[in-house]
Amino acid sequence: MYLKKINLKNKYALVTGAGKGLGRACSIALAEAGATIIGLSRTSSDLDKLEKDIKKVKSKLIKINCDVMNYSELQEKLKKIKIIDILVNNAGTNIPEPFEKIKQQSMNYLVDLNLKAAFNVAQLVVKKMIKNKKRGGSIINMSSQLGHVGMSGRNIYNMTKFGIEGLTKGMGVELATKNIRVNTVAPTFVETPMVKKFFKNKKFKNLALGNIPMGKAAKESDVATAVCFLASDAAAMITGSSILIDGGWTATVSYTHLTLPTNREV
Repeated sequence: MYLKKINLKNKYALVTGAGKGLGRACSIALAEAGATIIGLSRTSSDLDKLEKDIKKVKSKLIKINCDVMNYSELQEKLKKIKIIDILVNNAGTNIPEPFEKIKQQSMNYLVDLNLKAAFNVAQLVVKKMIKNKKRGGSIINMSSQLGHVGMSGRNIYNMTKFGIEGLTKGMGVELATKNIRVNTVAPTFVETPMVKKFFKNKKFKNLALGNIPMGKAAKESDVATAVCFLASDAAAMITGSSILIDGGWTATVSYTHLTLPTNREV
């Protein structure tokens, strides 16, 4: 038999930012693959909604209501979890601003959430994975195509996502001997509720899709399926790598300059 199947039965998967968007999609997909989900979100009502979706696919949700930027709270909440086999390090955001107008508040917030919090979650989880070395572990850090190429108006987001890519490579090398794999998924624009709002601006939508050779945005399921693959034994020899889910964006030699909306973007 050569085809390895995505089977996550008896696995425990922690997903940060689990209540909305890609975090929610990844949680449901992992549950569909058989995993028990440990959903972390700062919004309890989002976790309640997610629980209903998880029950529909006959899996279980362990709810953690917590802000990943509050280290002491995060540490305390994760102490109660004995086993974590899979981490989807998803919590993050973006605040598009022109370089010369970037506010210190914006920069600090993005670095604290996209980089520091991701590091803190990973470190706390790795300690648990090492204690359960026979079970092994898979960490999937949520990156972006902008962890591979630059874009106007997203300088701090670029900085944090390039940082996530670097962190992933370092962790992948160091933790390989501890039976822990570490990778990223790096999507282009994904059809989340936030992006759908941006795409109501037809000019922006056409410019964005014009930079994607496949001519379309990614679906949440595209990203969630890649996450499930990396979480599973089907990806047993993959670590320190990035799966680009960008429709060819980063393979092109140039792209049309985009003036991005200034709203916060997940």
